[in-house]
Amino acid sequence: MPIDVKTGTAPHPAVPAPRDWKPALLNGAKLRCPRCGEGHMFNAYLKVNHACPVCGEVLDLHKADDAPPYFTITIVAHIVVPALLVVEQTWAPPEWLHAVIWLPLCLILSLVLLPIVKGGLIALQWAFRMHGFGVDDDEPVPEPKPDAA
Repeated sequence: MPIDVKTGTAPHPAVPAPRDWKPALLNGAKLRCPRCGEGHMFNAYLKVNHACPVCGEVLDLHKADDAPPYFTITIVAHIVVPALLVVEQTWAPPEWLHAVIWLPLCLILSLVLLPIVKGGLIALQWAFRMHGFGVDDDEPVPEPKPDAA
């Protein structure tokens, strides 16, 4: 890369325009493409489309990993635990009734919120140009080595 004679530094590569994270987050939480807001982000329950069917934006570059389940568990716990405590302090139902109420509620909330949280996290990664959504490619992931027998 050539060095600028006046400043003695290398010129910076073109910096892309920033992406607004708020509409991207809302689109992702609606399970839509963070760029156009129209195409579906998922083609199955948690399977991300390779690209947006409307605008063509590549979507499967994300590295959400364990973050969506972690945040989903945190959200569900912040909903269920206070409600459980209020019910216990107000009516003191037997333990079997707690199990009948709270276990299905935890399961249903988790299953409903997980795709919403994953969509929002992928949209944030897109908005902040993280993990392949940016200008530069991420480090290539090395191929796994076969086990020596």
